[in-house]
Amino acid sequence: MSKAEQDWQEEQQRVDRVIDFIGERMVVLQQQVGEIKADVVDIRKNFWDDVTANFEDAVEAAETAASIKQQAEVLSERERSHRLAHNQLTTLARLKRSPYFGRIDFKEDGEPGTERIYIGIASLLDENNEDFLIYDWRAPVSSLYYDYPPGPAQYEAPGGTITGEMELKRQYVIREGIIRSLFDTGVTIGDELLQEVLGKQADSQMKSIVATIQKEQNQIIRNERSRLLIVQGAAGSGKTSAALQRVAYLLYRYRETLRAENIVLFSPNPMFNSYVSTVLPELGEKNMQQTTFQEYLELRLGRMFQLEDPFAQMEYTLTAVNEPDYAARMEGIRYKASGDFMQVIERYVEFLGHEGLIFKDIKFRDEVLVSRERIKEEFYGYDSSLPIPNRMKLLVDWLLAELKERARLERSKQWVEDEMQLLDKETYARTHEKLQRKKRYTEDTFDDFEREQKLLASVIVQKHFKPLRKRVKRLRFIDMSAIYRQLFADSARILPFTADGGLPQHWAAICTQTVERLDRSELAYEDATPYLYLKERIEGFETNTSVRHVFIDEAQDYSAFQFAFIKRLFPRSKMTVLGDLNQAIYAHTETGTGFAPMSSLYDAEQTETYVLKRSYRSTRPIVEFTRGFIEGGEEIEPFNREGNKPTVTQVVDEDELAARVADRIRELQTAGYRTIAVICKTARESREAYEALHNDIPLRLIGKETSSFEAGTLVIPSYLAKGVEFDAVIIYNGSEEQYGREGERKLFYTACTRAMHELHIYCVGEMSPFISAAPSDTYVKEKIGME
Repeated sequence: MSKAEQDWQEEQQRVDRVIDFIGERMVVLQQQVGEIKADVVDIRKNFWDDVTANFEDAVEAAETAASIKQQAEVLSERERSHRLAHNQLTTLARLKRSPYFGRIDFKEDGEPGTERIYIGIASLLDENNEDFLIYDWRAPVSSLYYDYPPGPAQYEAPGGTITGEMELKRQYVIREGIIRSLFDTGVTIGDELLQEVLGKQADSQMKSIVATIQKEQNQIIRNERSRLLIVQGAAGSGKTSAALQRVAYLLYRYRETLRAENIVLFSPNPMFNSYVSTVLPELGEKNMQQTTFQEYLELRLGRMFQLEDPFAQMEYTLTAVNEPDYAARMEGIRYKASGDFMQVIERYVEFLGHEGLIFKDIKFRDEVLVSRERIKEEFYGYDSSLPIPNRMKLLVDWLLAELKERARLERSKQWVEDEMQLLDKETYARTHEKLQRKKRYTEDTFDDFEREQKLLASVIVQKHFKPLRKRVKRLRFIDMSAIYRQLFADSARILPFTADGGLPQHWAAICTQTVERLDRSELAYEDATPYLYLKERIEGFETNTSVRHVFIDEAQDYSAFQFAFIKRLFPRSKMTVLGDLNQAIYAHTETGTGFAPMSSLYDAEQTETYVLKRSYRSTRPIVEFTRGFIEGGEEIEPFNREGNKPTVTQVVDEDELAARVADRIRELQTAGYRTIAVICKTARESREAYEALHNDIPLRLIGKETSSFEAGTLVIPSYLAKGVEFDAVIIYNGSEEQYGREGERKLFYTACTRAMHELHIYCVGEMSPFISAAPSDTYVKEKIGME
């Protein structure tokens, strides 16, 4: 037997021993879970039998409350024990299938022996709870596996830096308890393991990458220093995967003080939330809070306006090129997302501190109780050195006092007496009881009937004034829509607030468009964040201090306003932002400022930037082809995974296009691919493609409202495919007509880089100039019926 065969045999024997031990632990744990569950059921069933209930006097009531509390605490403790044991069982079941994926032999300086360290998704102690059979991949010592080849190595432990020599680095692929492959490596994570993992078919959920984390990804995952962590990475470089492993690491590292609910992920769309939803549970952690920025805007502004979402805006930018107001709208989108416009809003707020705020009358029964002019006079009578939100608090107190006085005067009016006649018996009884209680403590010299009438009048008026007081407390007397509209009502109004008077060429048209939408109670996507920012600067920011880490995926799509707003919203939070400037597909990102607006919000010493240049998602031929579309694409390094070159097929017309695409889908399905995406430029084209294909091919049409990602064949707009990967991608129509403008270059690149194994582009007529820009030897060109 060769040494390699002997090594393999010994390693399999260890795997067998560990799995047997895990099996024994699971049997014991299953018994415990059963017993605890029975206890929980029994306590719930007999809860009130074990409680002494007596409410005859205060002492007995207190004893009853104590008895209930004690019983509830017993139940709560058993439920916690059940959850813990159940979670341990789930983790052990995962370990049983694949106990670990790596081993390092490390000799610490000053220590006589070498320690064998086996690394998996969770820790496992031996039967004496003394030695680790498996180390959690997030443990400090496990960073050696990701950061170093054999040779001198060190890691940061709670007690300081540990140095030593790594004598061996071994990697495994273990499936259902059997070692499928085993190899020693001289690099951080061997290409063999990456080849094995990346060569698999895509699934409907993103997978954990703990077995294949690269050194640069490990630095991102374990970074604890930075307030702002910026990850700029090429398509398929593992940005999102590293971010999710970072969440798992933080939950492990700070498990005494950090919970999943203290972490928020802003993702590009609801479908993406579904796509990444299984990664953390795979690692035994709860999912963090997941949302989109649009969902937050809807929460804050959806009651006041019909909000445009970013996908509707994207559809406009891609389909309305020939409309007369297109140039003005595009300029408006870019300007309203800029740092310049943010400065305009800041100067406007400063101006509003002295004049220009607009209020609403406070009315009751069609009568003005407090006029807008009176409110304005009161506000501007306060000390102007106070911030506007502080003065608003004073204004609220004043208005509540005014309403109290007006409520007192209202009690003697005829409508109150009329309503008194319609009161139900229950209200009369409550009022009478209240009056009797008062009589016990006061010498009542008034007629009961008169007092009762006054009390009833007070109850009626208070009931009707309650919504008014509520509106005042919520600052509904501020006419925010009019204040924002005021900035655009006269195209010259903004000039004092611009630094140098520099405005977009079509500013007058931009103003007209904005005012018309506001008058219809509509808010364009480019207006939503500036509007909300202005609202918060006037009313005071709503902040969330419980969130400690914010993750922003596809961060290249966020504006200066949105970055600033998120920072204010989570003042105690650290931020991890992930993006690819080559996938900045929204109109406002054409300014090319990238992550500068975000990094400018933090001090340089609080910010760290990582650049990931190696692409793992796609095969080498796909990367070599797609990197030719973009400036600086030569810096993207393809992972050495072979595959077929992308194909570009030109067809005569739409009928031929549908027939050829249907043939290709059948071919890919026969080859066994589980996720096939027909990517179209827009939602409109997606619907047309779906109509042309769905009678021949079972497929699913994806829209912006789609909330779940499932395996199969789907038709999807280009901008919704961001962040997701597929076994095979078909670009439905990559023609010059569809992708001919410079502003569509990054959109085309984004669509093509979704492919893991195969990429096929079809064109009706001439192909996109972006394809022509790629080296001709990086793709296979086919012509059908073009002669």
